[in-house]
Amino acid sequence: MAEAFTIHSIGVIHNTDDEVRIEIYPPYTAGLLGLAQFSHIYVLYWLHLNDTPEARGILQVQPRKNPANPLTGVFATHSPRRPNPIALSRCRIREVTLDGILVDQIDALDGSPVIDIKSFFPHDDKGPVKVPDWQ
Repeated sequence: MAEAFTIHSIGVIHNTDDEVRIEIYPPYTAGLLGLAQFSHIYVLYWLHLNDTPEARGILQVQPRKNPANPLTGVFATHSPRRPNPIALSRCRIREVTLDGILVDQIDALDGSPVIDIKSFFPHDDKGPVKVPDWQ
């Protein structure tokens, strides 16, 4: 069996109808230095509402919850049901504040714990890209 790891939340996502704010907890705010020089970030967060033994045990899904899509392994999808409920979103930065980041949008629920932030470099995108037909 795989080794266990401990991950500590560095903040929380506040996703309301009005705005998306990524609050960074005080011990980690020094890590925001220089981030305002970027237009986009990657946000890694915990799918806290899917962190159940049942959801962690699901290894195949129909992508996008569409029964017309073929049964597919979770590693080939963005399903929130996975062995480790970690999500990744690329977000456009609106503003970096002393204690967080305002972004245009994120595919995360309000209250999702943030586990890491990474700056986005355009050369990270390698092409050409291949995707399945159901995408």
